[in-house]
Amino acid sequence: MRRFWSDPLATRRSRLFSFFLLYLSEGLPSGFTATAVATQMRRLGLGTGEIGSFAAALYLPWFFKWAFGPFIDTFAPQRFGPRRFWIVLAQGLMVLTLLAAMPLDFAQQLSLFTAFLFVHNVFAATQDAAIDALACNVLPAEERGVANGFMYGGFAIGQGLGGGGVLFLASAMPFRFTWLFVAGAVLTVGLLVSWRIREPAAPPEAARESGAARALAEAGRRLADFVHEAWRAFTGTRAAWLGIVLALLPMGATALGLALQSNLAVDLGLDDRQVGTLSLVTSLLGAICCVVGGWISDRFGRLRSVAAFIVLMSLPTAALGLALAAAGFGVPGSATGAVVPAAAVTAFWACALLFATFNGLMYGAGTALYMDITTPRVAATQFTGYMALCNLAYSYSAKWQGHAAERLGYPATLGLDAAVGLLCLIVLPFVAAPRRRTTDPVGLAPPSGTGPGTAIPEGVAP
Repeated sequence: MRRFWSDPLATRRSRLFSFFLLYLSEGLPSGFTATAVATQMRRLGLGTGEIGSFAAALYLPWFFKWAFGPFIDTFAPQRFGPRRFWIVLAQGLMVLTLLAAMPLDFAQQLSLFTAFLFVHNVFAATQDAAIDALACNVLPAEERGVANGFMYGGFAIGQGLGGGGVLFLASAMPFRFTWLFVAGAVLTVGLLVSWRIREPAAPPEAARESGAARALAEAGRRLADFVHEAWRAFTGTRAAWLGIVLALLPMGATALGLALQSNLAVDLGLDDRQVGTLSLVTSLLGAICCVVGGWISDRFGRLRSVAAFIVLMSLPTAALGLALAAAGFGVPGSATGAVVPAAAVTAFWACALLFATFNGLMYGAGTALYMDITTPRVAATQFTGYMALCNLAYSYSAKWQGHAAERLGYPATLGLDAAVGLLCLIVLPFVAAPRRRTTDPVGLAPPSGTGPGTAIPEGVAP
């Protein structure tokens, strides 16, 4: 790793380590807001509906991430390094927005607080798009598979540190100070990796600098080309347009992977260390099972595997709803000041771990399914579009679950979530990849993350 300190992209090892750290810097604030901040919001008495709306707002910039690419490609100062410029700029603005949000009071200034973190996620999504573009340019084809594994692993570990790790810190210091840990970690990655990146020289036509007006016109043209290509890709085959419907539906239950899990943990009486332990364990478990799920789907068939994992995801969700109902634990806050039944807490731990397992399996297989139905000629466009729609599904799921828990209680919300998660099975049998000739060009760029949300949902996918 000696070469890493002089050029983070110089060798295979340093490239893998660099992209691992870059994605870790994306996962840290994602886990922080989805787990640590959501936990503190609940402790301060905010309702699950308010927290659900807060979480939903954080996903929206990732839905529009596809629109950032043309501007990143066009407004690119070559002397600084086009991708490096956007990564460093986005990381700096991520740090500033975190520090700006730090003194705000969640309970009294929720709208302003949400606005600051919405803007933070705009910069985070911009960073992700720039990192993906850098990966496309510098990773040799033979490194892309393992590099995607390092990227996702970095994001998952970042989520665990930002969520569970911060909650461990919060048990030993005022929560406000933990913001400095998250901002400092992002800044450290920026200084160790992003600032020292040396990009390969761009082709002469790409290196020509243009005026702002010409660059803006070029970005608009590329954006229009993206929309045109996406329309052609999504309407080209039955599997492609049914993939849109599938992406707009939650692929399995989601409540135990979104902010509702943290809300429920607080209402069940778990302290910050316990919630932190749960976050760390589920993040690691999900990352491992993601790899296993992809392998299973390769061996036993994509559609069959995805369908089985989706059904399995609903089982712990529904089981937890039944266990909470049997324990008399219903509307959020109803157990405040009362002794929470031990059976309800035990059921929560067991079901959360099982859900993380099945959710990881589904994500590994489900992402591969979207790759299968993507037309190779427009792979980057079409796959990015599917992932954007998945982020939208996570956004509206977080919102309705928070409001449903407030009105119907946890048991009914979990049961409803388990049922809604199965609706995609109506569409799934018809989403089969068309057979392609082996001579078809592939040339797939690493379709990584693409966050909160294509990653196992705990915050915002990369």
